[in-house]
Amino acid sequence: MNATVQAVSVDAASVMTPIELRASFSLASIFALRMLGLFLILPVFAMEAARYPGGDDPAMVGLTMGIYGLTQAMLQFIYGLASDRLGRKPVIVFGLLVFAAGSVVAMLAHDLTWLAIGRAVQGAGAVSAAVTALLADLTRDQVRTKSMALVGASIGLMFALSLVAAPVLDAQIGLVGIFALTGVLALAGVAAVIWWVPTEPLQHKNQPRGRLADVIQSMPLMRLNFGVFVLHAVQLAMWLAIPAMLVQAGLSRDHHWWVYLPAVLGSFVVMGGTLFKLEKRGYLRAMFLTSIALTALVELGLWMLAVGTPSVGALATLLFVFFYAFNVLEASQPSIVSKLAPTNARGAAIGLYNTLQSLGFFAGGAMGGWLVKNGGANSLFAVCGSLMLLWLLVAWPMQTPAVISPAPAKAG
Repeated sequence: MNATVQAVSVDAASVMTPIELRASFSLASIFALRMLGLFLILPVFAMEAARYPGGDDPAMVGLTMGIYGLTQAMLQFIYGLASDRLGRKPVIVFGLLVFAAGSVVAMLAHDLTWLAIGRAVQGAGAVSAAVTALLADLTRDQVRTKSMALVGASIGLMFALSLVAAPVLDAQIGLVGIFALTGVLALAGVAAVIWWVPTEPLQHKNQPRGRLADVIQSMPLMRLNFGVFVLHAVQLAMWLAIPAMLVQAGLSRDHHWWVYLPAVLGSFVVMGGTLFKLEKRGYLRAMFLTSIALTALVELGLWMLAVGTPSVGALATLLFVFFYAFNVLEASQPSIVSKLAPTNARGAAIGLYNTLQSLGFFAGGAMGGWLVKNGGANSLFAVCGSLMLLWLLVAWPMQTPAVISPAPAKAG
């Protein structure tokens, strides 16, 4: 009887309250609007940038495309720290306005230099840390991973949507119109912050200020920071070789979304049916480590295909497994960071985490390009697999954070 009552209470505690649902969906929508604005650029940028003066320099085109991640990495921690001091919402609104301003600069650019400046200003609107910290403030530990997964799902869906929509939009309104659309999406995010996102709790303003040393000296947090760096370096590096492998397998570039879209959507369905149930039963650590190992195995499989003859079916299967493992890690890592971080330094902790995430993107592009140029795709996947195995060793001592159950934030 007691076991039954306990099971019922655990299930009830893992159900989101109305305010938690509102916080999760509203903040996920802000992520989605901002990320859609970014993803719509990626499938068409290299081709369209070549039409600008200076666009015949591949190195400059690559810099223009990647400079966003560099400026974002430089400012993620500052935005997170500022949100601990000034409040989450004001920092988020400011960042979205900066992103919108960068979109305007890029829209009006007359050469590649100004296009790069616009991309850099877009990256300076680095609100991910503040948004994630606010989501952590507004949700309980028991539902935190579920909330973070909604954010991850929104990002994944925007990525999938961009693969289909970007070529159509490019044909209709061009790169200038797409940049204008990204600015409008950022302003829609501002409206969501002001009128939809619940009022942020004041607890971080009433407590003593957290110390940066508490974040940097925490070994569990640094393991997660190392992990997010590796994960996103590997993720970005992979895409320098996978499109060419799909073409080699006989699938034209216009049809690559036939593989990407089912893999992304299917991975979310499977993740939703496994992660949350296993987390409630105390298997979060096992899921986390298994996902790292699965990603390493995917890299091994891609290496084998790179040295042989790739097939569409094999690539589709490996990408499905990759997206599943990636989504589990994307949902659980920021949730664990938010639980381990001191409440009054949560923004700083998530800001440092997101800084390493952005640096991972930048490093993945630089590393991946060099490896493909000098050693081919097989060298790329060998290094990516080795990095994942190294992360597995680093992450192995991790422990599941203790669950704390404060009262959820009140609506406002």
